[in-house]
Amino acid sequence: MGNSKPVKVIGVGNPVVDLLARVDEAFVEAIPGEKGGMVLVSPEEMEDLLGKLDTPVERVPGGSAANTVFAMARLGADTAMLGKIRKDENGEFYQQAFREVGGDCSRFKFTDETPTARCLSLITPDSQRTMRTDLGAASLLKAEEVGEQDFNTYQHAHIEGYLFFNSPALFEKALHCAKAAGCTVSVDLGSFEVVKAMGEDGTRLLKDYVDFIFANEEEAAEFCGSQDPQKALKEFASLCEVSAVKLGAEGSLLCCEGDECRVEAERVDRPIDTTGAGDLWAAGFLYSYLSGAPLQQCGRLGAALGAEVVQYIGPKIPSESWKKIYELI
Repeated sequence: MGNSKPVKVIGVGNPVVDLLARVDEAFVEAIPGEKGGMVLVSPEEMEDLLGKLDTPVERVPGGSAANTVFAMARLGADTAMLGKIRKDENGEFYQQAFREVGGDCSRFKFTDETPTARCLSLITPDSQRTMRTDLGAASLLKAEEVGEQDFNTYQHAHIEGYLFFNSPALFEKALHCAKAAGCTVSVDLGSFEVVKAMGEDGTRLLKDYVDFIFANEEEAAEFCGSQDPQKALKEFASLCEVSAVKLGAEGSLLCCEGDECRVEAERVDRPIDTTGAGDLWAAGFLYSYLSGAPLQQCGRLGAALGAEVVQYIGPKIPSESWKKIYELI
């Protein structure tokens, strides 16, 4: 793994412990909410759901920005994560998992008010996920808890769009502090609902703070009011130095300071779970770009990570599968 310069990245977002459980159709039919959807639940409701399971639960660290920086750590970057957890069993598990990939846990904030965030993914035989999420401690991070010192020593900050749902003031404070500390900033918009919530503020925030913007087709369409991804790319490029519109199986459109290219997706015969694909794409792209690689090469490493992670349940590539990724760097 020979990058030309060190890569130092801090992720900002919601640290969430993903709980993965394989269930039958009857289990999903017996709980409120639609199959395949995501519903926010209270800590008590989460405990009730977990108590009803009679199948093993696999626990993995998750969260959009966290998925990206975990993967970047595996690629060789120096990483940290800024978000709020509790010093409970899941919080300790999350920190230990981050330490194991070389992550710096010193930027985590802590609360005793509510449990570390959890997302229960109920996976039916058709591989569809039905999610119940308790944002818990992650939702309690306040703007006044974030300062320029959190970003010192890092060259780049990757901030998830979902943070806007926690608090628009928190989202902008994180952007402001990252830039004040001298970081370049990337934002993954996360969902079209995030874009809709941002409204006209979205254009201002991107123009004032954001160097790299990542969006999928739905998010791009919501942002620019057009189904044409090329139009969205041009609009993003007028606001940010580096823009990416991810098109799933159709690859991605990239622009860096007027230089545009298209990168084909890596083909996957039988994708199992697309959760985390965009986050891992961002990890590959950012690691390459911050290492000084050409734009097309950045997109190819992003595509390779995105294609690899959809072959497994959960937002994590198994250790034995990283070897072929390392050969691409």
